[in-house]
Amino acid sequence: MRAAVIGVDVGTGSARAGVFSLTGQRLGAASRDIRMWRPLPDHAEQSSADIWRAVCKSVRAALAEAGPVDVRGIGFDATCSLVLLDAQGAPVTASSSGDDAQNVIVWMDHRAFDQAERINAGGHDVLRYTGGRISLEMQTPKLLWLKENLPQSWQRTAAFFDLPDFLTWRATGSESRSLCSTVCKWTYLGHEGRWDSGYFSAIGLDDLARDGFARLGTEILPMAAPVGGGVSAQAAAELGVPAGTPVGTSAIDAHAGGIGTIGAALSGAAAPSLNQRLALICGTSSCHMAVSPEPRFVPGVWGPYFSAMLPGLWLNEGGQSATGSLLDHVVNTHARGADLAREAAGRPVTERLNDRLAALAMGQAVPASLTRDLHVLPYFHGNRSPRADASLRGMVSGLTLSDSTDDLAVQYLATTQAIAYGTRHIIAAFNAQGYGIDTILACGGLSKNPVFLREHADATGCAVALPEEPDAVLLGSAILGAVAGGAYGTIPAAMTAMTRAHVAVTPGGGAVAAYHDAKYAVFLRMYEDQMSYRRLMAGEPHAAA
Repeated sequence: MRAAVIGVDVGTGSARAGVFSLTGQRLGAASRDIRMWRPLPDHAEQSSADIWRAVCKSVRAALAEAGPVDVRGIGFDATCSLVLLDAQGAPVTASSSGDDAQNVIVWMDHRAFDQAERINAGGHDVLRYTGGRISLEMQTPKLLWLKENLPQSWQRTAAFFDLPDFLTWRATGSESRSLCSTVCKWTYLGHEGRWDSGYFSAIGLDDLARDGFARLGTEILPMAAPVGGGVSAQAAAELGVPAGTPVGTSAIDAHAGGIGTIGAALSGAAAPSLNQRLALICGTSSCHMAVSPEPRFVPGVWGPYFSAMLPGLWLNEGGQSATGSLLDHVVNTHARGADLAREAAGRPVTERLNDRLAALAMGQAVPASLTRDLHVLPYFHGNRSPRADASLRGMVSGLTLSDSTDDLAVQYLATTQAIAYGTRHIIAAFNAQGYGIDTILACGGLSKNPVFLREHADATGCAVALPEEPDAVLLGSAILGAVAGGAYGTIPAAMTAMTRAHVAVTPGGGAVAAYHDAKYAVFLRMYEDQMSYRRLMAGEPHAAA
């Protein structure tokens, strides 16, 4: 029977499972949708019970597709969403609706804006390790929101889990937490091995500190370390794997994607050093991951985080809060969006738009120049980095009265370019602090879009490489399971054996580079213009100068 490992990835809209050989070949995969509630503006909620059901169905279906295998280990990753459980492990509502089923605050939920602003005003030392500012997408602002707005839920909750750690708890019964989640989203100081009780007391969460952080986790494990005694008897029956199957300490989904890509050997090109590599995990949102042997403090970029992706290395994590979701918004809200979806007949609408762009660009020396008079600032859901300002908003310059399909295609291209300029801005911030990034290793849904890849290569001047395994996030989770199960001694050893990549797109030079340089200057200017508008509206007339 063939040896195999399982990777489980819980994203924003679905749970996926993949069965992989010990050399990284995918043997089976399956996906099941998960539900989301949006009871109020900026609120996004899910159910941990619904998520676990989707996980179990996905694992069983993936195993059925793979055929008979000897499962050596299982790894989990998920979005950095916040899960509330009571002392019996039952869900506790995180919702204004009061429904206990809605016990997950999704990563993209922005309800804690005021709490994040208050925390940032305190200038706390731990914020040095979050790019200088806490994000409202991280957990301590959300915890403070819960305490202030849902006091009954706050009192009832015995365990606050990051969603990846909830999955390992559900699989094993162990309440251990992952170094990845706690360092990146909860302000745990991984390089010192401690919570900062002074920080929690100062921001109004002193009761967590008084309890010795029992509700946040007192056993913090490095990624891929075996969790508890492996899969429990109950979870084994639900997942369809043998009881006792080793379970690896979890990772955030983007970080699993980094594990599945950033160390991959490149075919047909010299392998750059890690200092030259950026892992781009691009789906609903995007994460930009780079590692270094020493801490690098990049203003507006999350981190540096110690051992939060690769052991012994410091991680810097940039990101964009809306990328795939922004493109969906632009398409779905356009007058021709619904017509185009019907015409696509089940194919991705972006394929139709890409075909139309190719036709419109025939004879153009620079195909990207279709957007010469149309500019987008992509901050529709704020800016995660490097501006670290959730209050920023999107802007569009150059709209006409046209509502044709061609008009939609050009708007889609301009938005794609704006996302790419956001990546260029993040890379510039990284390189200013000692990185030399010239290669992007991309994975996630948007990495399957050739226009998205082309614009990223041309806009950033970086080569874009793709992993041999398209589901690199799933593979990253499977790597955690492989290490926990003893198939490999370390994460780097497993990465070397299980990941491979190839250069898919190289950047254009000459007129292409010059065009994108000009558009990037507009991108930066649009932010300055937005700041000028704010000053004018605040009664500062000199802002018009």
